[in-house]
This record gives sequence, structure tokens and C-alpha cells, in this order.
Amino acid sequence: MRSTSVSDRDATRQAHSQGVGARPGTLIIPDDALPPKLFLFSYDANGFDECECSSYDELMQRFRGQPERRHWIDVRGYGDVELMRRFMQDFGLHPLQMEDVLGDYQRAKVELNDDGQLFLVSRMTEFTSQLEIDDDQLSLFTGSNYVLSFQDDYEDCLDTVRQRIRSGYSQIKQRPPLYLAYALTDVVLDHYYPTMAAIGDYIEELENVILRGRPNKRLLARILQIKKDIVRFRRLVYPEREKIAELLRMPDEVVSEEMKVFFRDCYDHAIQALDLTESYRESVSSLIDLYMSDQSNRMNEVMKVLTIISSIFIPLSFVVGLYGMNFQRENPQGGINPLNMPELYHPLGYPVLLGVLLVIVTGQLVYFYKKGWLTN
Repeated sequence: MRSTSVSDRDATRQAHSQGVGARPGTLIIPDDALPPKLFLFSYDANGFDECECSSYDELMQRFRGQPERRHWIDVRGYGDVELMRRFMQDFGLHPLQMEDVLGDYQRAKVELNDDGQLFLVSRMTEFTSQLEIDDDQLSLFTGSNYVLSFQDDYEDCLDTVRQRIRSGYSQIKQRPPLYLAYALTDVVLDHYYPTMAAIGDYIEELENVILRGRPNKRLLARILQIKKDIVRFRRLVYPEREKIAELLRMPDEVVSEEMKVFFRDCYDHAIQALDLTESYRESVSSLIDLYMSDQSNRMNEVMKVLTIISSIFIPLSFVVGLYGMNFQRENPQGGINPLNMPELYHPLGYPVLLGVLLVIVTGQLVYFYKKGWLTN
């Protein structure tokens, strides 16, 4: 999956702004869309063929030349609107659904067409090296003997399914095309767990930084960012669960009871992913509380030091201020004012005052130490 610097808010704004005022079903190719690459897997119980087709005509020739086999048509890249129109025409795709494919910001969903064809959307996720969640859209169309997939990137998380088709024995080769759609959906769900594991490790790392007593404003920004990523991840997983639940409610002639057994397993995976997401969201909230508590404790330590310093200097300031008053010992008539600081003219007045100040400071420090204020 391509790593992107587009934020969730920017992506939403871009999705909403695409085709504003355009007729429904208008195909709009994103500016950064990659040139399409066409891959075809043709398989049955006896074997398989795969190829990267150089043109749409070659793809359709191979596809139509093997009607008895099942096919996975894998389209990677959207950068050719005429190619997308040919897919619509040849496979009977609804313009509104193709518009959703090219929009690339659809939530996970499933739609049943009048001809029994299913349209499924999933979100593939990855926790990038930039410590952010990146997601791409996977769009699937199912037919009587094919699965047609669209995605905007050349790299994905579906290599496991490709290897299963290449293997000597695979249930994908033995079962109808809907099983391939299930396998692709299941792999997407399975890749939620490495994403969540990476998120969990990152949360633990942030917690250790706080407990080591080295938090800073940058750390708070990282915590808030991972909180946003978890909320975003939940918005990806929750529709996935609803999509699978809707598949399980479909009539047996669309999704057989045999296939519903497999989709129930997907449903369980989606529930587990949601539970982990909720757990991580609570962990991040606790992390914010821990950060704020640590900051409060650090502030309390600073205030304690400042209070002790102030407590030491307050009596000293009082004594020094007292002797800084300009009450003269001698009056203008040449007489003596006996109550006006007689010690000002004492030969040992200054050292005695310093000794008194030292005794006050020492007494305060001893008192603070016995109270535990200097050690706790």
C-alpha cells in the first residue's frame, strides 16, 4: 500500500469534493491514480494459469476463452477512465458502483444487484513507518464464474490468496467464486491484527516513556495522534462487521448456507478486531490521564521547591527589611532615641544578625527534613 501524508480530514474533504454537482455515476479519475495493471488468475480443480495482461483485449480473450474455469480479474490502478467504462459495459457494472470504486473513500459495504451479482467494498489497513494508519480500498464484484477486484495501488496484502491459488491443493480451486471473495475479505480482516499489534506496541512504548519520567509536549502530540488513528481504525472496522452481517442475512440462493459458515468466521474476526480497538481506545485515554497526572506531579514538585525556597527567605526578608528601616538612633537635638534600634551601633551587630539568620535557616531546614518535605 502506498504511504500517504494525506490526513483523515483531508481525505474526507477530498472525497466530498469529488464531482460536486456532477451527474450521478460520473466516473472521475483521481489526479494521482496509477496506470492500470491487469492480472488474471484462471483456475479449476485441476490447475491454474496466471498472467499479467498487456491490454484489456488480451485479458478478455483469455477470460472468454476459458468459460469452464473460474477467474480472478485483478485490476490495480485506476488511471484509465476508458478502461473502466469497458469493464462496466462487458461485466454489467452499475455506474454508481463504479463511481464508488473510483472514489476510493467508501466505507466497507455490500450491495446485491438485480442479477444476483454482489458488490463488496473492504478497507485494507497498514501501520506505516511514520506511525500512522494507512488504508486502501478493495472493491470486489462477483459473477457466475469470476471475481473482479479493483484497488488503487500495485502492492497489497493479498499475496496470501495468490499463493493459495498457486499451491497444489486449495479450497479456492474447489469452490465457487464467492469463496474467493470470502478468502479476499478474510485476508483483509486478518491484516487488521498486525495493524492492531503495531498500535499496541506503540502505546506500550509511549507508556514506558511516561513512566521513565521523560514526557514532553511532543509526546502529548504523539498520544493524541495515535488516539485519532485508533478512532479512524474503528471507523474502518465497524462497517466491515456490518457488511458481513448483511451477507449472513442474504437469502440462501445468493449466499449459500455452506458459504455463510465461512462468513460467520469473518464476522467473529471483525468482532474481535472491534473489541481490541475499544481496548486500545481505553488504553490511550488512560495514557492521556497518566501523562496529565505526571505533568501535575512534576508541577507539584516544582511548586514544592519554590515553596520551600520562599518559606526560607520570608523570615530572612522580614529581618532584613526590619533593619532596613531608617529610624535614626540620634535625634536632631543631639539626644538619643532609646527605642530606635539600639543594636545598630553595637560593634558585633552585623555578625550577630548573620548568625541569627543562619540559625533561622538551619531551624527551618531541620523542621522541613523531619516533616519529610525535603525527601518525598
